[in-house]
Amino acid sequence: MSRRGNCHDNAVVESFFGGLKRERIKKKIYATRNNARSDVFDYIEMFYNTKRRHGSNNLLSPVEYEKKYRE
Repeated sequence: MSRRGNCHDNAVVESFFGGLKRERIKKKIYATRNNARSDVFDYIEMFYNTKRRHGSNNLLSPVEYEKKYRE
């Protein structure tokens, strides 16, 4: 998949990192690497997985989508 001409292999990851940079990282300057790590962790676990809606999940957050899947 990761050959030239296969543009769909990492589109999801590129979208995630683009959103992370746009919504969180470009707005801040971190004093230490640990501060950056904890901020990225907070973004992923407290916002991205629980509150941010995704078009590919019928506009549900990943946590809501998994709950509906299990039911």
